[in-house]
Amino acid sequence: MTDASDEILEKWGKVDILINAAGGNVSGATIGPDDDFFKMNIDDFSKVTDLNLQGSVLPSLIFGQQMAKQNSGCIINISSVAAHKPLTRVVGYAAAKASIENFTKWMAVEMAQKYSAEIRVNAIAPGFFIGEQNRNLLLKDDGSLTERGEKIIEHIPIRRFGRPEELISTVLWLCSDSSSLVTGITVPVDGGFTAYSGI
Repeated sequence: MTDASDEILEKWGKVDILINAAGGNVSGATIGPDDDFFKMNIDDFSKVTDLNLQGSVLPSLIFGQQMAKQNSGCIINISSVAAHKPLTRVVGYAAAKASIENFTKWMAVEMAQKYSAEIRVNAIAPGFFIGEQNRNLLLKDDGSLTERGEKIIEHIPIRRFGRPEELISTVLWLCSDSSSLVTGITVPVDGGFTAYSGI
């Protein structure tokens, strides 16, 4: 990772933006309807938490150090609505994403107080977007919703899945001078999922 930092610095001279987008899940840390939580493989749980949490901490150590030297920069971590409303099945993933939000707040304070008020750290919490990892979980082959997809849509007030550009526009805002006073927050991009109590 230090090689990547050196290469960027050699070509561009500084690091303006870091987006920590490493993440994912491991089937062994997923508890299905017929699975027993008490038989979960703790090594798989650790793999998920390492991937999601350390996948943001490690790049922040490398590139954040450069931002501290140059007294400016913007770090954006990728959380999930699972950090706010723990979803059934994804126990390791939800725990790791909750840790991301805590780390985001901690690092925002650390960077502003010790290094520069021009270094901001925020996160976004995507709701439900169709990707290769979850397509079969949410959609049938004919494009209609699966049972889990229907449950999710019922709890999204705007009644649809997200579009990629809706994440991009939020990231652009957090990276721009328009959000120069914004640090230490997580922005849900979820169609109201985390706001809805279900009643």
